[in-house]
Amino acid sequence: MINEIVIISGKGGTGKTSLTASIIPYFNDLVIADCDVDAPDLNILIQGDTVEEKDFIGFQRPIINYDKCNYCGLCHTSCNFNAISEDIIINESACEGCKVCEYVCPTNAITMHDTVIGKIFHRKTVFGPMIDARLIPGEESSGKLVAEVRKLAREVAYKENRNTIIIDGSPGIACNVISAITGVSKAIIVTEPTISGLHDLKKVVHLIKMFSVEAKVIINKYDLSLSKAKEIKKYLDLMGIETILEIPFDIEIVNSISNLQIPSTTNIPFFTSKKWFEFIEYLRK
Repeated sequence: MINEIVIISGKGGTGKTSLTASIIPYFNDLVIADCDVDAPDLNILIQGDTVEEKDFIGFQRPIINYDKCNYCGLCHTSCNFNAISEDIIINESACEGCKVCEYVCPTNAITMHDTVIGKIFHRKTVFGPMIDARLIPGEESSGKLVAEVRKLAREVAYKENRNTIIIDGSPGIACNVISAITGVSKAIIVTEPTISGLHDLKKVVHLIKMFSVEAKVIINKYDLSLSKAKEIKKYLDLMGIETILEIPFDIEIVNSISNLQIPSTTNIPFFTSKKWFEFIEYLRK
């Protein structure tokens, strides 16, 4: 059975991707999956050669054959997303691909066609194969793209007999996060000791509980507000979720990222601590 570990956060900027990169060097037989498809940046620290690049078709959008169109306006009045104007012009950014316009068109002037919403990359890194994707800005169906990244990562894992997949998920609680956490072995939630950190942590904890996923929390930069870190731990105790790590703020972590270095591979004291290695052992189980 493949050990699938997802790292997520309630909000952006907590250090989720930096932590994900720091975990990766401690695993052998690994497949890496960057499922933060709206803003993928794991490949900045985990660099590799692109083996394959392909388009991802998320859904279909309509195309109008104006030679057949009689401008009756049925498509315009039937569209619940206001994606077709009165003069029968399609606004692609508003279109959800529901196909109602094709269905109601009396002259068969509208047909649905595949739409590319992003790209998927298969990369070769020193730590193992990495599958990542980039959603075209403004496009929908990020959850479907995440599902495809995870599917391809599993296929590579089975093919190459690799027993662990580490997933860098998206922040928040939207469909892309749901797609990233569904069916995983473990979820690590990264938060920070701020008001917004706690607020968004509560949302993602609620989501995790709904999916019955085994989860633990890391408070990053905990010493920037010891009182807020204490409040977060008190909340997690009430929810029955362990605070598995508290990472202190260290300017050298910032410097290592600025220099495109993985923090855990530099001489930063925290990454040689007993707590860090106990955390890695938990992930390996």
